[in-house]
Amino acid sequence: MTEKIRKILSDSPAARWTALVCLALMMFFGYMFVDILSPLQDMLQQTKGWSPQAYGTYQGSETFLNVFVFFLIFAGIILDKIGVRYTALLSGFLMVIGACVKYYAVSPAFAGSGAENFLSGFWNFFPFYEGMPASAKMAAFGFMIFGCGIEMAGIMVSKGIVKWFREKEMALAMGLEMAIARIGVAAAVLISPVVAKMGGVPDVSRSVMLGVILLLVGFICFISYFFMDRKLEKQMGESGEEPEEPFKFKDLGMIFSSGVFWVVAFLCVLYYSAIFPFQKYAINMLQCNLGFSAENAGLIFSVFPLGAAAITPFLGNFLDRKGKGATMLIFGALLMIVCHLCFALLLPAVKGSVAGPVFAFLAIVLLGISFSLMPASLWPSVPKLVDNRVLGSAYAVIFWVQNIGLFAFPMLIGKVLQSVNPGVEDPLQYDYTVPMLIFAGLGVVALFLGLYLKAIDKKKGYGLELPNIKK
Repeated sequence: MTEKIRKILSDSPAARWTALVCLALMMFFGYMFVDILSPLQDMLQQTKGWSPQAYGTYQGSETFLNVFVFFLIFAGIILDKIGVRYTALLSGFLMVIGACVKYYAVSPAFAGSGAENFLSGFWNFFPFYEGMPASAKMAAFGFMIFGCGIEMAGIMVSKGIVKWFREKEMALAMGLEMAIARIGVAAAVLISPVVAKMGGVPDVSRSVMLGVILLLVGFICFISYFFMDRKLEKQMGESGEEPEEPFKFKDLGMIFSSGVFWVVAFLCVLYYSAIFPFQKYAINMLQCNLGFSAENAGLIFSVFPLGAAAITPFLGNFLDRKGKGATMLIFGALLMIVCHLCFALLLPAVKGSVAGPVFAFLAIVLLGISFSLMPASLWPSVPKLVDNRVLGSAYAVIFWVQNIGLFAFPMLIGKVLQSVNPGVEDPLQYDYTVPMLIFAGLGVVALFLGLYLKAIDKKKGYGLELPNIKK
């Protein structure tokens, strides 16, 4: 037994944590690129002519192919068929290609080009519409390709962590990976406005170019992981471990027939629909409610991803050693409701007073704690519900359901924001009360699902409240 342990790379703490760093860095750069334009909504309207509806359509486009072409479902099958390391290379390649297309769309080279003239009068079908700026259409197309890559990478990273950390510090590893990724969100909201305004002339393409360069660095990290993973599998074969039973399409029935799995999937879509679309509008919401610049609003909002990053590893470590996964989801939903109600009702009431920034800061801190409870408790619960040979497909189905919300809600919020602000042309004067109430409503539904999940686990004993580390 001792000899076997020495031969397996994942049993070396240094090796498995190095593998995690390789995976997490690409996700850091990927999350940064997802929100690279989020703090520039007002600049996009002023320099590119993007209305709130165009901006919302662009943001929602990231998940379009994943949802309506079922790319995420295929991505899960691909992952279970070809393995983690080859999926890493494919997902990284798609992210870089999509990012380059998005850069071209907002760059000076696109303005006045044949592509702009062509798209101005074409491609006016779902999700795009007649009159949508050509640059927004092209950026959305690039975001679609990038979205395929980053969501494929998300399920790949989840399965990769399970592969390297099973019966070890799995929740801690997943929490750290998400913490590192969320720092990318903070980096985007802090750095993007500064880069866009360098040189005195506002240009959103500079921020996007920075994101492209960082994604290339992340792709190198995925290549490094490829060789580590290949060595691990070779050592696992030499150690005499039982080979995993191969994936078969009929195995998908185990996923689709599991009621508790669907409860977890819908919890995921509710949580993420109340968080990620909110991130797209948070900077502008704070600008409107506090009268702050994009830079100052970004400083306040950066507390959200940074706070989530700081607390997630501790929650993951607690879950590994003590359990209580379903209970943590319930507390997360409660905090999310309180925070969005604060944004909807409290901030407008204290607009212009010194109390406004204080309340905004406290609400964002609580939202960060709420979001920390999600990856620390939900993602490590999935291997307790499905067989390992369909784990990639299970994560893919959850991500697919999640992407339906991530596609629909940015566009819904964009349309609602425009409809409740008739005649408002200044992007710093929007009323965000109704959009924030919508996000709070998602939290209410998530709360009831969390309570139901805990009741199911208590009745059937899935082990969602039990620790991950086996003694």
